[in-house]
Order: sequence, then C-alpha cells, then structure tokens
Amino acid sequence: MWRALFLALGVYCCLLGAECLVIDKAVLSGARGGGLMGALNPVAAKRELVPSDWAPWSLLSAGVVTILYSFSVPKRLVKT
Repeated sequence: MWRALFLALGVYCCLLGAECLVIDKAVLSGARGGGLMGALNPVAAKRELVPSDWAPWSLLSAGVVTILYSFSVPKRLVKT
C-alpha cells in the first residue's frame, strides 16, 4: 500500500512539474457564489497562476526521487 502511494505521489509531482514547464500561466475560472447567478457572472472568480522559474524543475526532481524511493520500499512488510 505504501509503495503504491509513493509511486502515485511521485508520478503526480512529475506530471505537475512537466505541465509547469510547458505553460506560461494558468487561468482558473469558476463560480464562487454557486447557483445560476454565480455561473453567469464571468468575472466572479478568475484567478491567474504563474509558475515560478524554479517550480518545474523542483517538482520534476522531487517526483523522480519519490518514484525511485517507491521502488525501494518492500512489497510487503513481514509482521513478527
């Protein structure tokens, strides 16, 4: 179970790092108010995320190290 968890976290970090490497900025839009009036208001919740220069490489390296660690975790712990 731990092995799969660390592998999933490592793959997620690698994918997020690769995505930050490709994009310049991400615009998140969504309705905060809920209901029909919140969905019709286009200015309701636009948020712009600009990844730092260090973020893609840090996420990629942390993901690779976590993936390599997940392969070193034993498949099954023997209880004594």
